[in-house]
Amino acid sequence: MQSNLNALHAEFLKNLSIDEFTDMQVALIEKAASETNLVLLSPTGSGKTLAFLIAMINRLSTHAHGVQALIVAPSRELSLQIEQVFRNMKTSYKVSCCYGGHSVKIEQNSLSESPAVVIGTPGRLADHIRRKSFDASRVKIVVLDEFDKSLQMGFQEELKVVFKTLNGKQQFILTSATRLDPLPDFLPFSKPETLNYLKEEAASKLKLKLVHTKSIDKVETLMRLVASFNQEVCLVFCNHREAVERISALFSNYKFEHGILHGAMEQIDREKNLIKFRGSAHNVLIATDLASRGLDIPEIRHIVHYQLPPQQEAFLHRNGRTARMHAEGDAYLVLADDETLPDYIDKSVEERRLNGKLQLPPPPLFACLYISAGKKDKISKGDIVGLLTKKGGLQADDIGLITTLDHSSYVSVKRSLVSKILASIKNEKLKKMRVKIEVAN
Repeated sequence: MQSNLNALHAEFLKNLSIDEFTDMQVALIEKAASETNLVLLSPTGSGKTLAFLIAMINRLSTHAHGVQALIVAPSRELSLQIEQVFRNMKTSYKVSCCYGGHSVKIEQNSLSESPAVVIGTPGRLADHIRRKSFDASRVKIVVLDEFDKSLQMGFQEELKVVFKTLNGKQQFILTSATRLDPLPDFLPFSKPETLNYLKEEAASKLKLKLVHTKSIDKVETLMRLVASFNQEVCLVFCNHREAVERISALFSNYKFEHGILHGAMEQIDREKNLIKFRGSAHNVLIATDLASRGLDIPEIRHIVHYQLPPQQEAFLHRNGRTARMHAEGDAYLVLADDETLPDYIDKSVEERRLNGKLQLPPPPLFACLYISAGKKDKISKGDIVGLLTKKGGLQADDIGLITTLDHSSYVSVKRSLVSKILASIKNEKLKKMRVKIEVAN
């Protein structure tokens, strides 16, 4: 049995293009095998998702019927990310993902097909439980990912609804990038075993740098700083969505390619901006703390704090987007003359001076194309590659990230070839379907 498991794990790693498990992942997988309730504390970007997915899959049975595993995540983006990792592993199990902003009817149809794994946000899962969209009585394992974030976002009542539908015999795995002390008393278990890997954060090679500016020039200073990165991937953090929108307006006035992310955006717009950022169609993302944890964002060289958060914990989570897994990275603090550094930052931080006037970098290498068909239309990434190479004349390295949603898809292609490719495939069909293909707005 163990050799079969090892072979299965090796296949999952191969499908994910990962060489081997980390020590943390091995520890969680081994501890979870005893069906003990666990708390995993590990830094952002350390691979918690793969760790708990493997532990979960080890508990599933191909002969069982109904929902066997429940994964609860605090945000839509994190839920979708977990689903994507699970699908990329290419297991034999069905999965359904449920979250606000998504069609309840589509989710109910998916849940009626008895998926083995259900992933979702607390609010939407509680809604489906009230609707009796699925039966949770046979669930064997429950994962509460980024659990502290769910508490911070006020999902206590929704979580209680989820817990109430369980029979009390489930194994629980809680994950977090910060310490959980004490655990809330509404959890349906007590005294879990804790695996603490947060001490690894000390090995980060993050460098802090301070950029001084006059208050009236702060947004312009930010743009000059970001432009100096010359299209190296950058995340700009603000405390409020109003600041995100204000900065974005100035970047747009200068035709500086960028994306934004905050909680008031429509779900599809949040998804599109993240897709463009992951696919290198945008190398700059201006965001609230929504982007600080859990999201599958490519390795980021530069973090910029346009506004510093009041709490050190939020500051650490933002910085966790770079210098991940012991890589190097820089974090910049943009400080106006009427602002002061918070107490949690050492006042001896190195200063970065900006030279010269604003010089915009060249546009990103890739652009993002929208295709009006997706997974529910039986369109695969291979179908899209086939169209772009056979009919559009592109080479493999002209094509970047491909993302398929329910009824739409997005593909990164070399920006210099966009006009040519759109002209070449203007009247072509995708898998015998007539679809709209255009630059994503």
